[in-house]
Formats: sequence, C-alpha cells, structure tokens
Amino acid sequence: MPELPEVETTVRGLTPVLDGQRLSSVVTRRGDLRRPFPAELAQRMTGATVTGLRRRAKYGLIDTDRGDTMIFHLGMSGRWRVDPDELLTHDHLVIETDAGRRLALNDARRFGSVDLVPTVEVADWPAFRALGPEPLGPDFTAKHLEQALAGRIASIKQMLLDQRIVAGLGNIYVCEALYEARIRPSKPAGQVARVKLARLVECVHLVLNAAIEAGGSTLRDYARPDGELGYFSKQFKVYGREGLPCECGGVVARYVEGGRSTFWCPKCQK
Repeated sequence: MPELPEVETTVRGLTPVLDGQRLSSVVTRRGDLRRPFPAELAQRMTGATVTGLRRRAKYGLIDTDRGDTMIFHLGMSGRWRVDPDELLTHDHLVIETDAGRRLALNDARRFGSVDLVPTVEVADWPAFRALGPEPLGPDFTAKHLEQALAGRIASIKQMLLDQRIVAGLGNIYVCEALYEARIRPSKPAGQVARVKLARLVECVHLVLNAAIEAGGSTLRDYARPDGELGYFSKQFKVYGREGLPCECGGVVARYVEGGRSTFWCPKCQK
C-alpha cells in the first residue's frame, strides 16, 4: 500500500500539471472504487480552477476555487497517470485541463477512494478528525511523543502506526526509522527514554525525506505520476531483509505483530 512518501511524491508530481489550471472535463468511468464516487463530483469539479494541492497523512488533496476539495486515497494499487497515450481498463477517473493535459486515476484493485469535501470542513472530515500531527511537521516532537506514549505498554512500533499518535506513518518506514534510531520495535512505548524519542523523531525525518527524494518505494503496483518507479527500496536497511547481514555485523530478523511483518536487528536495536 502506498505510504506517506509515495503520496507526497504523487502530490508533487501532480502539482505542475494541475495547480492553477481550469478543469475542462472530469469523468468517472465506473460508479465506485472502494466506495461510490461522489454523485456531484463531475458537476462540481468540471469548470473549477485548482488553487492548490497538498497531503494529509496518506491522502492527497486537490483544492478548487469553488470551495471544494477532492480527497483521494491510493488504496493498495492506485496511481495517477499523466498524459497517457490511451486510457486503460482500470483508469477509473479522468481529468482534463484547459491546457490540454490529461490525468487518469488508475486502480486495478479498487481499494482507493475519492471524496469531495467543502474546503473549510476538511480538518473536521471524519478520516482526519482524530489524526495526530504530521511526522514532517513542527508538532511532531520528542515532547509530543513523550506525552502521547506515557504509561503505554503497547510496543513502540504499534504506537507509531497508530494514526492518532502520528499521522501517515506506515509499516515500511516505521521499521526503517526504528532501525536508524537503534530502538527495539517490541519495546513498550512508555519505556522509551526521552533522549531516544528525540533521536527517533530525527530518524523519522531522515527516512521520510530520503524516501521522498527517491520517489517512494515500489514494491508491487506503485509508480509515480510520470511513470517512474520509486527507488527507496534499494536503500532499505532492514525491511524485507530477513536473514541478511546488518551493517553492525548482526543478522536481520523478522516477526509478526498486529498482522504486519516487523524487520529489525536484534544485535543493535535495544
């Protein structure tokens, strides 16, 4: 499933094509993805001018001058295709601009979603209402983590995946950040020292920024809007490397918690 860096890369790829542009055509080629397309989507978006693009957690947002924001989630296999030569079977939403550009939202598995929300109500949209701070924003600090994790006996990894603690972190990048911070993923969250939490915040920034710079991670279906693959997977230190040597001389291990695989090094993550 595309995680925060993949969504950020997608938003950055769409921005030069859509920002400031009038949408001449918005067409849904089927009735639904994971849930139905908004009934008024084509009517409200056609003729509107895009005033900005942004990301919240793992969602992309497209704001318009009509006071509407289109919110998209890529699900497991979703991706935007820019100026495709031809439309494919799984291009379910097609947008054209007055500048002659065309965008197609392709989602073979249809686990993604598209919603239309009044821009002034975006912060209170149900999926956003309880989200924690953005991991690359100013409110994600060691102090925030210390307060949010105080007394918690659940593992630090599980807490970082809790979107109420921090918004948008997923399994791949939590594994990598905990490795960089040399923190055992199974350690009770409330027992992680403040100095370690400060290091963890730095490592989350480090891993996410590196992943965004590399265009995200292509594991199965994800590709950037320009069709290029994400190359951060080539930089993984632990994720997907079970049984391979760690740079400390240990061996990367794997266990399953909460239905997700955790990769870590027992020698250097304490």
